[in-house]
Amino acid sequence: MTAAVRTRSSAELISAEKPVLAHNYHPLPVVVARAEGAFVEDVEGRRYLDMLAGYSALNFGHRHPALIAAAHQQLERLTLTSRAFHNDRLAGFAERLAGLTGLDMVLPMNTGAEAVESGIKVARKWAYDVKGVPADQATIVVAAGNFHGRTTTIVSFSTDEEARAGFGPFTPGFRIVPYNDLTALEAAVDETTAAVLIEPIQGEAGVIIPDDGYLVGVRELTRRANCLFIADEIQSGLGRTGHTLAVEHEMVVPDVVLLGKALGGGIVPVSAVLANRDVLGVLHPGEHGSTFGGNPLAAAVGTAVVELLETGEFQRRATELGAVLRDGLAGLVGHGVVGFRARGLWAGVDVDPALGTGREVSARLMREGILVKDTHGSTIRLAPPLTITEEELVAALGSLAKVLGSGA
Repeated sequence: MTAAVRTRSSAELISAEKPVLAHNYHPLPVVVARAEGAFVEDVEGRRYLDMLAGYSALNFGHRHPALIAAAHQQLERLTLTSRAFHNDRLAGFAERLAGLTGLDMVLPMNTGAEAVESGIKVARKWAYDVKGVPADQATIVVAAGNFHGRTTTIVSFSTDEEARAGFGPFTPGFRIVPYNDLTALEAAVDETTAAVLIEPIQGEAGVIIPDDGYLVGVRELTRRANCLFIADEIQSGLGRTGHTLAVEHEMVVPDVVLLGKALGGGIVPVSAVLANRDVLGVLHPGEHGSTFGGNPLAAAVGTAVVELLETGEFQRRATELGAVLRDGLAGLVGHGVVGFRARGLWAGVDVDPALGTGREVSARLMREGILVKDTHGSTIRLAPPLTITEEELVAALGSLAKVLGSGA
């Protein structure tokens, strides 16, 4: 008789001498078992206020009732057909999402990195078929400090050596310029340029917000140069900054919008490339695809996400609570905080390095029941669910003040 194999707890697994999980993440030592709204609970029953929200994947909080209901209903009917057949949820999802963003067509994918990779392929195909760039000569201009994912092609144009080292040879065809520098951008664009790919706000870099007019400048430059403006809204989009899309702060309409994270409601991975027909129409059957992209479960959850955003409630909450967040952080400048950048319910907070690294500050906040994530150096990111209450947000800011004031 085969002996029963005991399944070890998550707590045992993270402390194991020979872990079975690849060590590609360095999480804080908290093992989450349950969650609801803006709170999570660990295996020992301790509650934490989630001030990261899955890097914006949980914009609507954990287990939002409308999203859970949509998932349950669809699980009872149909979950996957592949794109070899039609399913009864996909067209409706695409129509609603296109209407939300004001663009004509939707290419459904799964992860954010897949959306970026797909956007790159679309831009190159458009450059060859429409712009007339000679075969295999299309270039894409990107910004230093970017974070678009960690696939081989994407890390090829990253400036983060931690993401790049040991993964070459790299994919050619990209030009890197400083972020928020229109002069450098214009110098890099030429007749081979298929697209300019940027984040309207650089999240992983520390919530870096460009100067007013930068996005307008990118839009005008790309029009003059007859190349595409691709906005990576995977973290910044879907209500996070107070608008449906972050580009709306400058009333800019890109040629291509990349969405992900919050589009799946924290339930399933859902991403999308959106553009008008003159751009996405360059794709033909067999040139691109995904077995799970646009699956019925994803489409059902994605439709429910769009319905939440159509009310405008979450965009208003991000705007109103964003003012509370900014005011609270402004009060900490000179008291452990040396600077911050915030838009909507999203902030990068630069802690006085004398008080510790971002990782150390995150660990102190964890002990206070607040979950955040560091980025580079002594910077931490705050991106709570848009469902957080003002009282909860103020309490989190109080905890930040406490750990910065005590230094322990």
